[in-house]
Amino acid sequence: MAKVRVHELAKELGITSKDAVAKLQELGEFVRSASSTIEAPVVKKLRDAYPAAGAKTETAPAARQAP
Repeated sequence: MAKVRVHELAKELGITSKDAVAKLQELGEFVRSASSTIEAPVVKKLRDAYPAAGAKTETAPAARQAP
């Protein structure tokens, strides 16, 4: 996996860039801004920190009943 920008990953996870930067700094990673690039192991750390945000559930559309 190539380097990923923080703001791209935040968008994918459905969180703000500011929250992503704050969480990465809390996890001990050196990021200065949302434009910073992060390596694959760091991406995994952030994905693990926001497990529900990254999981998209597929729901079947409700069947219409005939009148």
